[in-house]
Amino acid sequence: MEASSLIFITGGVRCGKSSFAERKAIEIASKKERQPIYLATGVSSDSEMKERIEKHQCDRKMGRYKWKTIERSVEIGGIADVINNQDIILLDCVTTLLNNELFSSERTWDDPFLKTIKENIITGIISIKNRAGTMIVVSNEVLNESLLATDIVFSYGRLLGQIHQDLVKMADQVFLVEAGIPIVMKGASQ
Repeated sequence: MEASSLIFITGGVRCGKSSFAERKAIEIASKKERQPIYLATGVSSDSEMKERIEKHQCDRKMGRYKWKTIERSVEIGGIADVINNQDIILLDCVTTLLNNELFSSERTWDDPFLKTIKENIITGIISIKNRAGTMIVVSNEVLNESLLATDIVFSYGRLLGQIHQDLVKMADQVFLVEAGIPIVMKGASQ
């Protein structure tokens, strides 16, 4: 049995990383003659997010390649049982997942809570990756922006940075997308 692989794709907001990730998933799925699975973490919490979700859904429906979509806004590891070693999973995106996990509870953002959130996200990704053939994970580089001196923003930025570092260590390939151009940061471009 072929080992599963992890591809991590990051970049600034609206830089084209989701489009690149979708093309990468379709390319891999085509080679393996499989249907890609889109693991969507977005929640329609406001009109802008609703519009973004609808655009992504429309793009996947209108494309010539058909996607299976699983919507899961928290505790993504719960879908691992429905994944098999031939599946190509696209998780979009870690920053939204982190927001969902942090704000789905009324807990104080103390260190034990933040550690639990990080572990849940990383464990969920690992459990899916270990069952899938390929897992592509998309996230945002919000850490390039100045973080305002509020505890919540600082905690969020620190936690996201830790998650990114863990994902980069685990990943077979890492891409940074700038203005629609993917730059290989780790591994060979395939």
